[in-house]
Amino acid sequence: MSLPLLITEQNILEPSMKKYYLVARNTWDQTIAYRLNFVMWRFRVFLSLITTYFLWLTLLPQGKVIGSYTQPTILTYILGGSIVSSIVLSTRVADVAEEITQGDLSNYLTRPVNYIGYYFAKDIGDKGMNILFSLFEITIFFLIVHPPFSFPPHYVNTIEFIIAMLVAIFINFSINMMLSFIGFFSSETWAPRFIYYILLSFFAGSLFPLDIFPHWLYILLTVLPFSYLIYTPMKLYLGQLSLSSAMLALSIALAWAIILYFCVQILWKKGLKQYSAEGK
Repeated sequence: MSLPLLITEQNILEPSMKKYYLVARNTWDQTIAYRLNFVMWRFRVFLSLITTYFLWLTLLPQGKVIGSYTQPTILTYILGGSIVSSIVLSTRVADVAEEITQGDLSNYLTRPVNYIGYYFAKDIGDKGMNILFSLFEITIFFLIVHPPFSFPPHYVNTIEFIIAMLVAIFINFSINMMLSFIGFFSSETWAPRFIYYILLSFFAGSLFPLDIFPHWLYILLTVLPFSYLIYTPMKLYLGQLSLSSAMLALSIALAWAIILYFCVQILWKKGLKQYSAEGK
């Protein structure tokens, strides 16, 4: 059997962190086993990158400015946002809803592993594969197109960017886990996830920076968790936030991460009380 988490004496004695490392590594093996699906997914991501890049190349000619963005700045935002999106938004948590509705969750409840931690480890493995291919795609894109690209103006911006990325990963994981936990209460889990991805397309900042919206709408979006997935990390990367603004943004993002974590735990406990799997 390929699953590394079957109840065996060896697994029970293994250190906890090693279990989750094995889960992450096994995710790579699963990705390789379904190569065509993964390649088609990466092709869609790459096609989206090319479309968005050349759209902004046309909309913002050299020498023109939109808000605080020149052409090199907006193109750096788009290219960097593509990498951030591959890291933050990639997830395997969509499988959770199916496991709940089909009763396969029972197989995990008998294993010596935290189910939420198990899927977080799967997400980490999936993100590792997406990072590898994303860097490869960006490299090819740079060799062919030679786009303008800038690096963070100061090492502090790099640190802020990394912290924001880590928090964003946890926020997206928690939201996706809650969407999957709808499976405890309803068999219709596809529609809420579809709506979530539609919201991400506009409010996470993957297609354009959010501060080009009217000010009132921009303020509203910064209150929601979506803006902290792509927009905020890229603003920190570009060094366009003052230290006080950066600290405020990171504090709000961290607050959302904590709130969503407790929401996940609450839904998990309530969902288990509703869960039944006849014949499993």
